[in-house]
Amino acid sequence: MCGIAGITALSAAARDPSREELGRMGRALLHRGPDALGLYAEGPLGLAHTRLSIIDLTGGRQPMSDGRRVIAYNGEVFNYVELRAELVARGRRFSTESDTEVVLQAWAEWGEDSLLRFNGQFAFALWDKLEKTLTLVRDRLGVRPVHTCVHAGRLYFASEAKAIFAANRDIPRALDPRGIDETFTFWSPIAPRTAFVAVDELPPGHLRTYRIGSTAPSERQWFSPRFPKRSERTSVGNVEDAINVVSDALMRAVRLRMLRADVPVGAYLSGGLDSSLVAALAQKATQRFSTFSIRFDDAEYDETPFQRLVANALGTDHHELLVRREDIARALPSVVRHAERPMLRTAPAPLYLLSGLVHHAGIKVVLTGEGADEVFAGYDLFREGKVRRFWARHPHSTMRPRLLDRLYPYLARSPVAQRAMARKFFGRDLDRANVPGFAHGPRWQGAHAMKRLFSRELRAELEGFDAKSELLAILPSEIPEWSPLAQDQWIEMRTLLAGYLLSSQGDRMLMAHSVEGRFPFLDAEVVELACALPDDVKLRVLDEKHVLKRIASRFLPAEVARRKKQPYRAPDVLALTHPAARDYAEALLDRKEISHAGIFDPDAVRSLWGKCRSQIERGPLSNTDNMALTGVVSTQLLYDAFVANFEAPRDVAHATISHESPSHESLLDAVEVSA
Repeated sequence: MCGIAGITALSAAARDPSREELGRMGRALLHRGPDALGLYAEGPLGLAHTRLSIIDLTGGRQPMSDGRRVIAYNGEVFNYVELRAELVARGRRFSTESDTEVVLQAWAEWGEDSLLRFNGQFAFALWDKLEKTLTLVRDRLGVRPVHTCVHAGRLYFASEAKAIFAANRDIPRALDPRGIDETFTFWSPIAPRTAFVAVDELPPGHLRTYRIGSTAPSERQWFSPRFPKRSERTSVGNVEDAINVVSDALMRAVRLRMLRADVPVGAYLSGGLDSSLVAALAQKATQRFSTFSIRFDDAEYDETPFQRLVANALGTDHHELLVRREDIARALPSVVRHAERPMLRTAPAPLYLLSGLVHHAGIKVVLTGEGADEVFAGYDLFREGKVRRFWARHPHSTMRPRLLDRLYPYLARSPVAQRAMARKFFGRDLDRANVPGFAHGPRWQGAHAMKRLFSRELRAELEGFDAKSELLAILPSEIPEWSPLAQDQWIEMRTLLAGYLLSSQGDRMLMAHSVEGRFPFLDAEVVELACALPDDVKLRVLDEKHVLKRIASRFLPAEVARRKKQPYRAPDVLALTHPAARDYAEALLDRKEISHAGIFDPDAVRSLWGKCRSQIERGPLSNTDNMALTGVVSTQLLYDAFVANFEAPRDVAHATISHESPSHESLLDAVEVSA
């Protein structure tokens, strides 16, 4: 895995990029690729590449050129061996063993059509000297990021926004009100929007081409998840067939990700179904490998018994990290700097610390179970949507809403615990049960409670903006022809998966410590197969991920395969009110600091802060208060790091290329590690 960055002078009046500028961009991304830094500058185009060597350790250095084209590439194409053989048969010659060269040669052979042949997770920039074009590409579901900014006739792009800001201090670093509003609605900005006014993010499954002489790029979507129409018969007709087909596809996906690497590959192990199944399939592919788990000293979040049960059953070299409230508190400022967006949960912080443990164990690559809930319908949201649609057929029924009682058993303060309130909350808009977005409605409506914290100025800037309407406007034209579950899945992939799970909890936390994450459930074949499955194979009555549970029963202890879902969570307000966070939280939430940032209302924030501190030991706070305080603190941390006190890295010519700053070392030293 790597970091990519670059500058293109799009207009004749704009300066050509310098190696000094490119060096600053590369330095800002060294955490993504500490093994090598490569720069390329020729005329209007400059590229920077920081390399995490995983495939072809001695070759494959970047930027890479075939004479006509130059590429800076981040990610993996796991079927590169098969593609290489096909390209060799067509007369193409190779000088390295890297998948980077396969991507470059495939583009030369098939152009943009090559993207549909790639089974992987990638983002790249490709410069065509002959055509004078720069093409930016992002993978199907948005595993790897690409950010862009057009400023003063130049295009700046990078894996992370901090590299763009490092290149030119004149680029505005203001937070985007609409990006903040989307975060407090969907948990993250929705690409192309980011948390910053001047920076865009290429949406998943898109490519964008810039031509010298024009600041207006052309863009197209080359991939979007597609589901069968309600009238279509699916290729997999029943559960038994699905079990065999999906099991085989997952085994191939895991094997590709375990074996296509020239370094050791480990796996995250949460103790839940998804990561445990991945680990079990990995054990079939390679026998002995390392697993890594997070433990919590708060029993509500801890899954240690299940983690150890799976690790012992598989015989892995198991590593554990005990994460306490104070560890989350200390890590959060670094977490926000890496995430480059506000967060409504502290859950990324333990994952940030865990990737540090992986790095110190000498592992560069880990498999995770991310994506299973989206593509195989694992969330309570999908079950909740099914119950509400069933209820909507007879909205005056008193029995149908009682099915809500079967949801959220793992929450100390469940939204369905008080039936009268639950019926009022989940009973909204039942007359819109056939409209896309219906299942997500309660969450989107519930977000409005947090927006009471917005300042008068921010509200004025948001006048006329409706995040939900903008999202619904980009839904596929054929989505009304899909089943309600398929509609819910598509929206969840485009919002929570791409914007939060693969970014704030995924790429950014892993790459903060130079670790590559690989996601078998997001394999191109697996995703296509999952989308084509009948609904009742995935969500059977109210049994989520039914087909995966049936597969898991073949490989895992029954206690794990049949276990009730417990989503990964971490202490929020419990951590933010801990003394380890209180000093910086108190400073950030000072009336003067809140007013200076201009995002939140000082009185509303101080009221929330006082409420959280006074009530935290009396019992669990509401989900809204937990998310609201986390959102405010993380937004203020973001403002402090990127707007008020941004520091560009030293010039690369005077810097030592090393893995991490001492602050990351000290954070890991502060938590408890066992193996």
